Amino acid sequence: MSDSPAISLHREEPHDRGAFTDRVNRIRAGVLGANDGIVSVAAVVVGVAGATSDTQPILAAGLAAVIGGAISMALGEYVSVSSARDSQSALIAKEKRELAEQPEEELAELAAIYRGKGLTEATALRVAEELTAHDALGAHLEAELHIDEHEVLKPWQAARASGLAFLLGAVLPMLAILLPPEGLRIPITFAAVLVALGVTGAIGARLGDSHWVRPTIRVLVGGAIALAVTFAAGALLGAAVQ
Repeated sequence: MSDSPAISLHREEPHDRGAFTDRVNRIRAGVLGANDGIVSVAAVVVGVAGATSDTQPILAAGLAAVIGGAISMALGEYVSVSSARDSQSALIAKEKRELAEQPEEELAELAAIYRGKGLTEATALRVAEELTAHDALGAHLEAELHIDEHEVLKPWQAARASGLAFLLGAVLPMLAILLPPEGLRIPITFAAVLVALGVTGAIGARLGDSHWVRPTIRVLVGGAIALAVTFAAGALLGAAVQ
């Protein structure tokens, strides 16, 4: 039997909220990590290149920015996700305790939630009873807290992904500033970084099922400002030292 037109029209919509949220979070972490690697390392090497044409200081500053940035990104993501996981675990434990100690009150609370969504009192109570019989904890976590007991946050996984994304993003400005001839370093780095930011911004927007133009423009403008400011600061510092 073929699908109805209504089902066919909505086949590509994200009906699994947990999977969709996890996908969006992974995209966010990856795009942020890569963009941070591109922009922060590019800003450092462009700033140093504005102050001196010597390759050694540029390389040293760039490597320091890559290593420090990757560690900082991974550590920040680990701390953030660990805090979120601790909060999630505490909420799940609290809900388990309430279900064990006051099941009738919890059933009434669940029914009230569905009444608030437009169901009649009798229907809301029946839905609450059936969901409670099937999976009481899961029903309450989903309806009250919008979390899934089985979707446990993974701090180390998030930290590795963010650190790796930063490293991958940082490779581009390092190559762009070190490989070209001295006179072309700055313009090539500017161009390469802006192209890369445009690509990552567009990819992140498309994978997140949103339009790509505005997010891409925001990323490009922010990257261009960062590079221009650090280059100007480096050039002024270099002129002052000379």
